[in-house]
Amino acid sequence: MGQLATTRLSVLDLAAIRHGGSIADSFADSVATARHAEALGFTRYWLAEHHSIDGIASAATSVLIGHIAGATQRIRVGSGGIMLPNHPPLVVAEQFGTLETLYPGRIDLGLGRAPGSDGATMAALRRHPNAGVDDFPERLEELRGYLDDAKPGQRVRAIPGQGTQVPLWLLGSSGYSAQLAAKLGLPFAFAAQFAPGYLHEALRLYRDNFRPSALLDAPYAMVGLPVIAADSDAYAHYLATTAEQKFLNLIRGRSTRAQPPQEQLDWSPMEQAQVGQFLGAAVIGGPETVRQQLSEFVARTGADELIMTTDVYAQEDRLRSLSLTAEAWQR
Repeated sequence: MGQLATTRLSVLDLAAIRHGGSIADSFADSVATARHAEALGFTRYWLAEHHSIDGIASAATSVLIGHIAGATQRIRVGSGGIMLPNHPPLVVAEQFGTLETLYPGRIDLGLGRAPGSDGATMAALRRHPNAGVDDFPERLEELRGYLDDAKPGQRVRAIPGQGTQVPLWLLGSSGYSAQLAAKLGLPFAFAAQFAPGYLHEALRLYRDNFRPSALLDAPYAMVGLPVIAADSDAYAHYLATTAEQKFLNLIRGRSTRAQPPQEQLDWSPMEQAQVGQFLGAAVIGGPETVRQQLSEFVARTGADELIMTTDVYAQEDRLRSLSLTAEAWQR
């Protein structure tokens, strides 16, 4: 329990679109959730870049970050993450330099390499198929140059952006970003909310290879994971069928809009196993179950921070889950 109490808790939001709901509803829910997380003492509220996915409304990530930051007072707001190969580094620096200027000391810039989309959408984004494969470190270095103090003779500058020192994070679901974050002395976040299989190896690579930097003296690892807390184990698992249906529909190539929970799902043993792999790190249950499972997860991973997705259908269940999780965390 002591280790759990010193581990920070944060929220990752995909601005999920409900079946039967609107995108405007999703944005209103995100604002309400962020305010609730802030009141509960959560550290940060991140939004993730995805494109052309029927079920996720956070495509214009920097715009939504500004909306959430403007609706809150203290909680850090950022990206989990911005897919850097989708954008010119100068544009990212200008956007986040603007955000940092508007909301000083509250903005995080988490960066990933994946497209956050399929091949056709990559083409629509004008992203080269090999973008980020070999040139991600160069793109990252260019971005850092636009956020650091300007160098003598620097011809192109990010205005706003230059000198804002927006904190950078590297995100990943494999060893690549773990090792790059270690080399550069940056904080690292692992996406166990959908790809838990490589979690422990990635954390080992990050910690074993970490080089202290001006930003960090020691490695700082945040882990994403699904967390659904309810008043009982049974009700939490009932609520979790919304997340299970989302991954099931992803496998089947269908819309991933949030569906109401179901008593029983119609899926094959293979589909059930595939969904189970996506949700392998999930913590689901009543207050005591969540407290115990979170404590065990922190003990296994040594995570400095947990960033949680709470993929349930009804907004009131989402807010209740965050409240119960915060109570378990503080106990």
